[in-house]
Amino acid sequence: METWINDLMDTLGAPGAGIAVALENLFPPIPSEVILPLAGFASASGRMDLLAALLWTTAGSVIGALALYGVGALLGRERTVAIAAKLPLVKVADIERTEAWFARHGTKAVFFGRMVPIFRSLISVPAGVERMPLPVFLVLTTLGSAIWNTAFVLAGYALGDNWEQVTGYVSVYSKAVLVTAAGAVVCFVGLRLLRPGRGVRRGTR
Repeated sequence: METWINDLMDTLGAPGAGIAVALENLFPPIPSEVILPLAGFASASGRMDLLAALLWTTAGSVIGALALYGVGALLGRERTVAIAAKLPLVKVADIERTEAWFARHGTKAVFFGRMVPIFRSLISVPAGVERMPLPVFLVLTTLGSAIWNTAFVLAGYALGDNWEQVTGYVSVYSKAVLVTAAGAVVCFVGLRLLRPGRGVRRGTR
């Protein structure tokens, strides 16, 4: 993993870091907690400019998020509901409640979601489905991504040869997020098994 990221940065410099981050948004198994500190280390060792690394990694985050926003917009509400309604234990009423929640809290979800592993990529899809105004989406995505990216790039810059220490801290954070998400899924499944049914589908829009 680190080898091809290093090669990309050595070949293209800061734009290479941006490309890697854009791919990370589309393919979450490519971890930003490796790319970003590595970009900071590359800046500390003189292989790229620090400001350029910050700008390009943030641009990569925005481009990747836009691609996923486009996927959500292309699917649209009706297709998303049709797909979700075929899933076991999912009620259309659950989707409608999620839509209502996103309508109320979508801006906070997009902004803070950029700083949560896994969800930082996936949050773009419901934003696209709900057709969040693109200028709002871009501003929130840019700000949230800039905070996340800057923290990790500067950590890698400060740690130098010890940049890999960052991944250890993020691993703990990621596991906590995954455990919380798994607990939520278990609760959801338990409630569905206790209260079966599909709910009533509201009118299309």
